[in-house]
Amino acid sequence: MSFALVVNIRIKPENVDKFMQGLLANAREARKEPGCKHFDVLVDPADKTKVMLYEIYNDEKAFEAHQATPHFKKYLAEAVPLLASRERQVFAKAEIPR
Repeated sequence: MSFALVVNIRIKPENVDKFMQGLLANAREARKEPGCKHFDVLVDPADKTKVMLYEIYNDEKAFEAHQATPHFKKYLAEAVPLLASRERQVFAKAEIPR
């Protein structure tokens, strides 16, 4: 079963450009991971401080492998101080009967 993650982020206004640079670098590298099926960065067109990440991994182990990568650890260490808030939600894909 797929492991899906939604992360709602609020960036401190003065940090938007710096945060986005690091986030996009992390997303680019995450997409190369064998267990990452999908990684989207979505920005509110009316408020660039509001960002949503939509990530899908093969399973929870693939997500754990993502969290252990050097690029994720670098992103997290640099990004968290730039944020006003961050909220994660985990979902599992429901299988739709044929």
